[in-house]
Amino acid sequence: MNSRTLTAVPVYNEVQHVAGVIEELRQHVDNILIVDDGSSDGTSDVLRKIDGVRVERHSPNAGYGAALRTAFNFAVRNDFDTLVTIDCDGQHQPHLVTQIAAQLSDPNRPADLVSGSRYLREFEQDSPPPEDRREINRRITACLNEKLGLTLTDAFCGFKAYRVDALRDLDITVPGYAMPLQLWIQAASQNWVIEEFAVPRIYLPEERSFGGSLDDAEARLHYYLSVLNEELERQGMPQRFHANCGNA
Repeated sequence: MNSRTLTAVPVYNEVQHVAGVIEELRQHVDNILIVDDGSSDGTSDVLRKIDGVRVERHSPNAGYGAALRTAFNFAVRNDFDTLVTIDCDGQHQPHLVTQIAAQLSDPNRPADLVSGSRYLREFEQDSPPPEDRREINRRITACLNEKLGLTLTDAFCGFKAYRVDALRDLDITVPGYAMPLQLWIQAASQNWVIEEFAVPRIYLPEERSFGGSLDDAEARLHYYLSVLNEELERQGMPQRFHANCGNA
């Protein structure tokens, strides 16, 4: 039986990118799900004019984590074997979808999750990351590795391939950008086999707002640590993350 793969794209106010991403994805994959997370910039109008892709809409905006949860549920409900998630802001390259999905089912080491990494190796076209994002990523990644026994190099890349059967065991409740942290703890608690997949580091000139106080890097770091600790407690795991975690 052939494996069925779904490629899901969480979208919020991406009117400049969404049509191009879908057009390029169609050159490489058959099944595309767009999760339109309450867009208000004309993205929804663009999507209504595109045939051949499934669109799930949130109203109002529910958050990045909530959009991924919708994609997880859709993949499970429709009996897909593999789910690939890819962002719509131009940072991820659609032609790599088939490669990351293939690594998930490598017969030598089948995985539950293959996570994109912008720091696993260098590419000629790499661009420098914003300093605050790189430092927070470095620290959170180091914390996860230290406390959970993981070997990650990039805790926040949204380009991932999941074994859909494994998604059935997740209980994602964090609606925003901190959702990947909850994911890592649940994956570790369930002993998922996790691999990384090297992707180019592409940052566009436009700025992403994390929302309110989270645009401050220090506030964002402390929020991420609080999400990690709440999830550790929720899972009954003894570890705790502290303010200096990842500083070594």
